[in-house]
Amino acid sequence: MKFLYFFIAASIALMGHSALHAANLMSIYHEALAQDAKYRSARATYQAAQEKLVQGRAGFLPNITLSGSRTIQQVDANNITSTIGGNSISLNPPETTIHGRGVIIAATQPLFRMENIVIYQQSKIEVSRADAQFVVAAQDLILRVAQAYFDVLDTQIDVEVAGAQKKAILSQLEQAKRNFEVGVSTIVDTNEAQARYDLTTSQEIAAQNALEIRKRALQGIIDRFPENLVGAKEITSDLSKLQYSTMDEWVHIAEEKNFTLKIQQAAYEIALQDVKKAWAQHYPTVDLVAQYSDQTGVGGAITGRGIDLISKSIGIQLNVPLFQGFAVQSRVREALALQERALHDLESTRRDIALQIRQQYLNVTNGIAQVKALKQALKSSKSQLDSTILGQQVGVRTEVDVLNAQQQMYAAKRDLSKAYHSYLMSRLRLNAEAGELDEDTLMQINAMLTQ
Repeated sequence: MKFLYFFIAASIALMGHSALHAANLMSIYHEALAQDAKYRSARATYQAAQEKLVQGRAGFLPNITLSGSRTIQQVDANNITSTIGGNSISLNPPETTIHGRGVIIAATQPLFRMENIVIYQQSKIEVSRADAQFVVAAQDLILRVAQAYFDVLDTQIDVEVAGAQKKAILSQLEQAKRNFEVGVSTIVDTNEAQARYDLTTSQEIAAQNALEIRKRALQGIIDRFPENLVGAKEITSDLSKLQYSTMDEWVHIAEEKNFTLKIQQAAYEIALQDVKKAWAQHYPTVDLVAQYSDQTGVGGAITGRGIDLISKSIGIQLNVPLFQGFAVQSRVREALALQERALHDLESTRRDIALQIRQQYLNVTNGIAQVKALKQALKSSKSQLDSTILGQQVGVRTEVDVLNAQQQMYAAKRDLSKAYHSYLMSRLRLNAEAGELDEDTLMQINAMLTQ
């Protein structure tokens, strides 16, 4: 599982890394590897799950115990009674003190225990599931970082557009006031420009507040307040290039590689093993048992004098379960029902992943078309603004026409950037659903932003 090994290595290498400045998406991601609490929790969970294999293998190894004891006994060996002058007198000799000690070493080597065999097989599946879960957590980190990064970029664009729009409208407002003062325009143009300026000012404030919130959300991942992030300078990439050309190919790849599906498949296999483990309660167990015992002072409480004993034994122990109050049969029925549930959950997960793949594929392909259309719309809006300004200069367009053309151009610019970011996120999610999201994919997305 190359994804797993990569994420572990990257995580360890970047544990102490804390960049002072974030230049692009990759540097933010590297910080998140070391700082994100959710990902670090997933890494600790993964490390804990690796011990399941050791615990499962322990059922095949000997179980050795050592016990010791140290005793002191006070023994009254005799109680002699005499009659003197018609009176009974008890004559008790001194009590005997017996010092005893004991050391026992016992060893049990399982020879056949069906339950232990099943537990070991189950532990291997649990480790495999933990591997897939850690990869899912690593992919989730990439998606969360990218989404938070693009959210900041989107709000930065809102602030930039509002600021540019405010500046342009202010220029138009000042021009309208001058024209009104010299009598070449009416108060209507001035009022229209003033209303647009006031509205844009409120929009700029709202955009700045949203930007602060988005940055705080990213701060929750990298544990520091991010500065300005690098965005796409110009959207000129070949957006139509995908690793697989058709939707059905993506669905097929997802059914083979999707890690969420692998987790659910492992859950179903564990449920199968649970059925076998319940049935194993019907099987006999065979163990090799050995014991060494070295004791002193044995039997002193009875004879008044302890003896020393050393014993050694080795043999085969057979246990055959006969009746356990129908508990085993009940556990088998329970395990079978849970197995059926796991099977249905697996099928449900498979269908959900196929649906997600299709949706993300459509988001990517439609995003390509939308970005191309908005690029053309921005180009047309710029041409329209130039023509409107020229028309105003020759007297065939008004201040209102110029303001409308400016607003349309800024809206096209904003919509293009957001559509591009949405397209990039859809590509990341498509790769995640296909089980192929890793740092290489993120580097490609970062290159599309910084080129």
